[in-house]
Amino acid sequence: MVKNTKAKKLQSIIEIVRRFSRIQDLDVLFEHILTEARKIVNADAGSVYFVVGNHLHIKYAQNDTVAKRTADGKIPYTYFSFPIDDKSMSGYVALTGKELNIEDAYKIPSDLPYSFNSGTDMVTDYRTRSVYTIPLKASTGKVIGVLQMINAQDENSQVIPFGRDAKLYLSQFVSSAAQVLEHTSLSDEMIRRMLLMASFRDPKETYRHVERVSRFSVEIYDRWAQNHSVPPTERVHFRDNLRIAAKFHDIGKIGIPDMILKKTYPRLEVDERSIIMGHTCLGAKLFVKGTTETDKMSYEVTLHHHERWDGGESAYPGQVNLDDFVIGKPIPPAKHLKGKKIPLAARIVAVADVFDALSHKRSYKEAWSVEDAIEEIKKSSGSHFDPEVVDAFLQVQDRILSIYRLHPDED
Repeated sequence: MVKNTKAKKLQSIIEIVRRFSRIQDLDVLFEHILTEARKIVNADAGSVYFVVGNHLHIKYAQNDTVAKRTADGKIPYTYFSFPIDDKSMSGYVALTGKELNIEDAYKIPSDLPYSFNSGTDMVTDYRTRSVYTIPLKASTGKVIGVLQMINAQDENSQVIPFGRDAKLYLSQFVSSAAQVLEHTSLSDEMIRRMLLMASFRDPKETYRHVERVSRFSVEIYDRWAQNHSVPPTERVHFRDNLRIAAKFHDIGKIGIPDMILKKTYPRLEVDERSIIMGHTCLGAKLFVKGTTETDKMSYEVTLHHHERWDGGESAYPGQVNLDDFVIGKPIPPAKHLKGKKIPLAARIVAVADVFDALSHKRSYKEAWSVEDAIEEIKKSSGSHFDPEVVDAFLQVQDRILSIYRLHPDED
């Protein structure tokens, strides 16, 4: 009976990892690796890290006990990194490639090189006890990340050490999940390089802007989906596609001539402004023949993130025929889109993009205060923006502001 139970558990792990292969965005994959790992070993909390150079960067942290105390059921957004060395448990695992199973984080012997930093426990009024930390290894054996499980629980929700079964199940899970992670990270790096190339051409855009808009968009969608009782499976697929599509929102600017793109707005002629508006059509052309859900959403976002909810005259490009669009020429006139005719992803990215553009300095303007930027989003609800999307934005503004602070433009 016990053998059958273990066999079923291991088979379920294979099925879980198989579903991971459909996830395309690296951050979304990290989040699901952490979520599923915690379910497998019944851990109250956990975190997952990615190796970048000689540092570990946190990707996600989860804590059910702390989350239950918050209004939105999530722990605060966090982002930090630390050196890979033997002073922390995660650093030690990344450095040595060996797993650690600690029964009580506060009773680590003083002769060991690593120790437990109780700072987060003090801030959150939490008590970390059992900690199981395991490396995520690429096919070459190189450590590409670290997964840390915190406070295993029994059937009565009492904290217990991580036992042999937990080690068996998590080892199997991590071995398979790391292979998917390795493949996805390669795709993510190709996207990152493409976006960096685009940001080199446009002095008004930065890679950090793209990253913030993408993160803002996912937070806004999560709340919108919650408000509309969207089924969990549908949420997963939409946010995975949105995370990538939002990054591409201005990718069409790579095809705008430098002599126009690098002008500041007060100096632009009417036709030149129209040519810059053509970045929407040019970006959409990159995805028009795509066959995946991500391609479809990227097409919608690149083409329609400058539409207006009320269909106002300043919106563009509307129901344009891309066959009539010529690179380097003004966009063809077309009937405006309005309301829910504008795809949801584009309506979300529109809010995220404008908030970020207002709250950061550009060559043609100073940064607005975040308070003024938020107020402008509020005032534009029902005219420029979908009111329900604005409501979702306002409901997660604490997380939006955390992303704003933790991902600043580089000097």
